[in-house]
Amino acid sequence: KRVSALKTREALKVAGVDADMTKIVEDIGNQQIKAKGTIKRSTALLVDKSGSMTQAIEVGKLIASMIAPICEAGLYVYAFDNMSYEIKANGNGLSDWERAFKGIVAAGNTSCCVAVEVMRKKKEKVEQIVIVTDQGDNAQPLMHEAVKKYAEDPEMGVMPSVIIVHVGSPNNCVEKNLMSIGCEVDVYTFSGDYYSLPALVPMLARGTKLELLMDIMAIQLPVRERKAELV
Repeated sequence: KRVSALKTREALKVAGVDADMTKIVEDIGNQQIKAKGTIKRSTALLVDKSGSMTQAIEVGKLIASMIAPICEAGLYVYAFDNMSYEIKANGNGLSDWERAFKGIVAAGNTSCCVAVEVMRKKKEKVEQIVIVTDQGDNAQPLMHEAVKKYAEDPEMGVMPSVIIVHVGSPNNCVEKNLMSIGCEVDVYTFSGDYYSLPALVPMLARGTKLELLMDIMAIQLPVRERKAELV
């Protein structure tokens, strides 16, 4: 129980164990992640592969392998620069996602909107979006414009909440723009500690902030018993 879920996966890279032991170790890591919750909302993972975003690609790969086994309502994965690239894996293990991300290298301009626009056109409905980026959104249309268009599409009918996994130098451009259209936004700042990434699971497993508020309001407050008054 004390072993980090992602440490088991890193250990497999250097251990040289056989297929049976690999399966056992991967199962242990998956159980550690599942203990943090299951993701019941349909989810998209968007990974910035523009120039200098090598770290974002590595983080995105780990997040995909981490959340794919616990997504109960579907997971769509895209990499993007000024174009989008759908990524599909043949399994849920880290090795499966490493193969799926093979050939994805950091290059090109940043257009955070392109994957959202592709999902809208393909009618891929999601309730939440995880985007791994430095928030350097520098090509039109911008991310918040695409999210607004996605939400207003009659066949979508949902304003997805967004979790920004921020890598690189400080910037809040995407966050600020999304908030301006009333989008629910959370930011997870990645500081270089890959073993901390499972902390994202509770953020993805919870409901919306409104649902959380309703759950809190539904809890009955304790009532203090009044002592009989002395006569």
